[in-house]
Amino acid sequence: MYLFVGCSLSKSEMNSMVEDTEEEKFFRDRYANELKKKKQNTRVDELDDERRKVKQQGMKTPGRRGEQIKHEEIDREISRRYTSEKEKEGNEKSNS
Repeated sequence: MYLFVGCSLSKSEMNSMVEDTEEEKFFRDRYANELKKKKQNTRVDELDDERRKVKQQGMKTPGRRGEQIKHEEIDREISRRYTSEKEKEGNEKSNS
């Protein structure tokens, strides 16, 4: 089961985003690879669990760059999975 989720940042936050530092790029890449390993199906939804953890941590320490990066990467991973699933469905229909 897939759920399409929009970006968690508002337009003003997206416009005010700065370029990632080298440390942030490394963190972002490492976290994105970690997310790709997480399962997402009807029984086990590790991505949703991860989003809840990040959101909870964000409430404890608001405004931290790490949580912002994590939210962005979770959104990207969900979008990536959604689009790849749609492409698979399209390919299966065209091959039938």
